[in-house]
Amino acid sequence: MANEHANRPRVGFIGAGRMATALARGLVTSGFAGADSIVACDVDPDARRRFADGTGAESVASPDDVWSRSDVVILAVKPQQMRDVLADAKPHHAPRHLVVSIAAGVPLEAMTAALGPDARLVRVMPNTPCLVGAGAAAFALGGSATADDGELVARLFSTVGIAVPLPEKLLDAVTGLSGSGPAFVYEMIEALSDGGVRVGLPRDVAVQLAAQTVLGAARMVLETGEHPAVLKDAVASPAGTTIAGLHVLEQGGLRGLLMNAVLAATERSAELGRSS
Repeated sequence: MANEHANRPRVGFIGAGRMATALARGLVTSGFAGADSIVACDVDPDARRRFADGTGAESVASPDDVWSRSDVVILAVKPQQMRDVLADAKPHHAPRHLVVSIAAGVPLEAMTAALGPDARLVRVMPNTPCLVGAGAAAFALGGSATADDGELVARLFSTVGIAVPLPEKLLDAVTGLSGSGPAFVYEMIEALSDGGVRVGLPRDVAVQLAAQTVLGAARMVLETGEHPAVLKDAVASPAGTTIAGLHVLEQGGLRGLLMNAVLAATERSAELGRSS
């Protein structure tokens, strides 16, 4: 990557959907990149308009402009579109490009086959909370990507949450946990709010309290560094209300169900990857 762009690289997006827009907004807000150094392309004019309105960056119709104006190119397209996107990329791809894919289920091997073994490639598994700056992503290096490339990707995705490096073989597990996990948490929030309604709270108040409770508990884990079991025990006083509720959760097998949900989602991710 050119030295003059080492701190504020030029970033391009192939695909200008919600994930790309959220990530570009995070780059601008954090100062990682200026709006004038970001460009996206999309065949959908409405997507281009939303991207430009949401980020202040330029959106174009042709991917040629993205490749010519970018150092980091983020492939933010649906998995079924990746074959065509990679084929179109081959004549434009240059040694300066760091190519980052957020397409689920597309292995680094497929990207290497399309762009060559010298291409600097990174595969990222983000999740939807990045849309509100609270994402949990993991990434794997491929091709000729360097440790510096990995640090750049970590900084890039930390603008919308957190990002951790992992071997590619573990990205299906990431899909099962943090990729599918938001849906499991939404289910819990809905159930907690239903419980609140059952004991007399208005629906809007119950949803607000349930969601804030989950948010607060998550922040306690992240910010205190304490094990979740320690934090749980701090709430559960002898013969109190919390331990009575925890007893019911244990009887219902909540922990086993959540573990099995992550396992099922991980296995399904691996199946989809093999079929693609």
